[in-house]
Amino acid sequence: MNNAILRDVQTSKKTLLLVDDEPVNLRVLKQVLHQDYQLVFAKSGEEALRLAKLEHPALILLDIMMPNMTGIEVCQALKRDPTTQAIPVIFVTALNDEHDEAAGFAVGGVDYIVKPISATIVKARVKNHLSLVQADELRRTRLQVIQRLGRAAEYKDNETGTHVIRMSHYSKILALACGISETQADDLLHAAPMHDIGKIGIPDSILSKPGKLTQEEFEVMKTHPLIGAQIIGDVDSELLRLAKSVALTHHEKWDGSGYPKGLKGEDIPLEGRIVALADVFDALTCKRPYKEAWSIDKTVAYIQSQSGIHFDPELVKLFTENLELFIEVKDKWLDT
Repeated sequence: MNNAILRDVQTSKKTLLLVDDEPVNLRVLKQVLHQDYQLVFAKSGEEALRLAKLEHPALILLDIMMPNMTGIEVCQALKRDPTTQAIPVIFVTALNDEHDEAAGFAVGGVDYIVKPISATIVKARVKNHLSLVQADELRRTRLQVIQRLGRAAEYKDNETGTHVIRMSHYSKILALACGISETQADDLLHAAPMHDIGKIGIPDSILSKPGKLTQEEFEVMKTHPLIGAQIIGDVDSELLRLAKSVALTHHEKWDGSGYPKGLKGEDIPLEGRIVALADVFDALTCKRPYKEAWSIDKTVAYIQSQSGIHFDPELVKLFTENLELFIEVKDKWLDT
């Protein structure tokens, strides 16, 4: 292997920061990990903080019992600094007490390995936590893609950025009220901004028309859910799958009179039913170039009148019960 290729292989390895005031302990960890990772060493807490900021390691293995600055204090300092707070910390220590272990987790440690170390355990723990970091990074990247596509749709539409924020939070409120987990509700919060991504494919002459659309123009407008689903495509990401479902089904209606597929009742995915109600609530209660804002009372009365017609009756009930939370979101994210 030539030197250039060797350098590429080496730089592709994840960097680990190993921290221990005893050189012999660092040598043991080096022997276990050097073949799979690039290693950086620190013999004190102060040096560890400096190297963490300089090297941006993927993971830190940190001794607890060190002079001047303990591992617990180092971890606290790492978590206070925005540039290092996301780095996972595994404590490697001779302490073997439940209280000490709890203290390590309390300050943000992700794991705890007791000395004398087992090479197999150290390798497995490091690999597992780096896999979690990669999964988190992949999720953040996908979320950023969704957010940017949502912003792209805003440039084509006459809606405001705060509309997307509000209706996303309304969707989360309804999702939680349905009994959906916090994680799933957060997924819907992040997927909801993609509901109108298909409007990218609708001509400006139709999107920006100040008056009522002709029947022919409305037929073109009705294609935007299908365009949105095509833009997102078939993916293995749960978040993007949810975004695709929202884009495709948020104009379906409970009685089957919606579009693009005329789905009826519970044949409409729950996420589509939720976003449909959240989107209409925000559209009605906000001023637009073509309309004045409706009052909360008038909007609630309309949504209740559409129970079993446009909207899922159970969602209308949950919406009414959680109206105060909707109003809090509306007041927080005012149009500017």
